[in-house]
Amino acid sequence: MSLPSLVPVILSGGSGTRLWPLSRKLYPKQFIPLKDGKSLFQATIERVVNLGSVDDLLVICNDEHRFMAAEQLRQANIENSDIILEPVGRNTAPAITIAAIHALSKDPNAQLLVLPADHIITDIHQFQLAVTSAQHAAQDMLVTFGVVPTRAETGFGYIKQDKTNSIIANGEKIHLVEEFVEKPDTATAEAYLEKGDYLWNSGMFLFRADIIIDEIKHLQPEIYSACSQAYAKSEKDLDFIRLEAQMFSQAPNISIDYAVMEKTTKAAVVPLESDWSDVGSWHALWESYERDANDNVTYGDVIAEDCTGCYIHANKRLVVAVGVKDQVIIETADAILVAPRDRTQEVKDIVTKLKQAGRSEVDIHPKVYRPWGAYETVDIEDRFQVKRITVDPGQILSLQMHHHRAEHWIVVKGIAKVTRGEEEFLLSENESTHIPVGTKHRLENPGIIALELIEVQSGTYLGEDDITRYEDVYGR
Repeated sequence: MSLPSLVPVILSGGSGTRLWPLSRKLYPKQFIPLKDGKSLFQATIERVVNLGSVDDLLVICNDEHRFMAAEQLRQANIENSDIILEPVGRNTAPAITIAAIHALSKDPNAQLLVLPADHIITDIHQFQLAVTSAQHAAQDMLVTFGVVPTRAETGFGYIKQDKTNSIIANGEKIHLVEEFVEKPDTATAEAYLEKGDYLWNSGMFLFRADIIIDEIKHLQPEIYSACSQAYAKSEKDLDFIRLEAQMFSQAPNISIDYAVMEKTTKAAVVPLESDWSDVGSWHALWESYERDANDNVTYGDVIAEDCTGCYIHANKRLVVAVGVKDQVIIETADAILVAPRDRTQEVKDIVTKLKQAGRSEVDIHPKVYRPWGAYETVDIEDRFQVKRITVDPGQILSLQMHHHRAEHWIVVKGIAKVTRGEEEFLLSENESTHIPVGTKHRLENPGIIALELIEVQSGTYLGEDDITRYEDVYGR
């Protein structure tokens, strides 16, 4: 039997506050390079590509992350993809509804493979087998993937298989879902593990777009109404699809589990036998990666002497740890986290307190990504700021002006095309120019390698909102 086209849907709206200080609002965990140098988003794309016969890939993310998603898709050589921008987060049920409406606009027989962007799955072969089984079962059912548990885990929700009700798909018995269970206490989790009827709830799904839409119309008409109108009034913006904000914001904020899967009579579960993690904490990340002889995971410039059971991440500087056990140590340019590994779930509480205190470290990294590249704050004091700016090949910044600051640019790599007032000229390595206060200016990289320069700002006000744009290819 030939199967319908498979449309991978990558949900990438999370902020990952439990992985602070590396993960922040404007640069969340799914886009950050981790142990193997790839981001979780890139690893998810790779899993999709390895499936082979898939149709156009669809990413759903928020406006602030759109250029990071687009760039990482480009790096993965993904050409057939759409990025839909949510104006406000409304959980997975509205996001999946939008994905289904979009897929049906292209193919009335499309199947959706829904994958969160922040998972680790180690056994790709088992993942592929599970997807194939789910594709066959999804001819009539809404399929969720349940990870076969390897321990009594209290940090995950569970799915109980209905061993008395099943369907046969491609010669394989697929059990229906008896119930979804919230995160249990330790004793209950141990009982689940012993019974063998329970699987970890992975938050991954596969279903026909028309079937999930029919169920949403029946069970959650408010979601369908808001999403269908938001999609109908969406606008194309460069490579992105922007949903209409007012209508989408009226969709109930609810997960697909609560909205549909717990209520439908069509829920089936396919077991996935693989090491798996939703990377909900530093402890979970430590569990997910191969550890050294002393049970440590290290990243970056790290010296660990007489340390056991630690996760140590050096982002900018040398980190030296001596004689510590079961600790998480995370170093970034502007913040350092030290915590017992079994208490890293509490990092979310720390982030809440930082928000209440108005600390910028919650949202912003010293390195900020833009559609044209990135900039990183090297030093900042009263009346001056130093940045390292990287402009990707062929990219161009907006034509702009600042009211309160002057800028001095020094090229350290590549070639810069500079617009300054009525002038246009090129700067090569070790050359510089000055942009006076109130002067229209623009920076462009006409070369084939990345342009890197040092920018020294000086003035009475150095905020990013001191900018007047006259032209911008990115529509900002």
